[in-house]
Amino acid sequence: MKHRAAPTLLLLLGLALAQNASPLKLDLTLNLVNTVTESGKPVEKLTPATQNFPGDVLSQVVTVTNTGSKALSNVRIPLNVPRNTVYLAPEKGMADLQAQYSIDGGKTFAPAPLKKTVTVTENGKTTTRQVDVKPSEYQAVRWTVPNLAPGQTLKLGYRIQVK
Repeated sequence: MKHRAAPTLLLLLGLALAQNASPLKLDLTLNLVNTVTESGKPVEKLTPATQNFPGDVLSQVVTVTNTGSKALSNVRIPLNVPRNTVYLAPEKGMADLQAQYSIDGGKTFAPAPLKKTVTVTENGKTTTRQVDVKPSEYQAVRWTVPNLAPGQTLKLGYRIQVK
């Protein structure tokens, strides 16, 4: 039996609170990604994610708009990977901005590939080494928008999969 994933209400609340502090308007959408066949070719269709089941692939996109009269610079847009999901990849066709990733709940961010130190035992000896972090371990994504003109809108997002 499939179970529904936990809702992203806390994320929406955080985005709403961020809007009150600046002329930055943030709108979050979460869509189910379905692949259908049209004219013999696979085509992706996005529909609002009202029910989510394990294995579903979702597109999580935040639309960022400068509602103010002045340009904004170096705007940081963080977006948490919702619980009960795993990060898959950046969303296709979104703004071409360098993303940074976090594996510690959004405390620190760095560009991919992230590294972590692991301790292993080889031939009876304990050693530490640096290994790449799998994208499925990412807990948050952050984009830095160098310049957002008045009235300008950007879309930023990524794909996730329900656990």
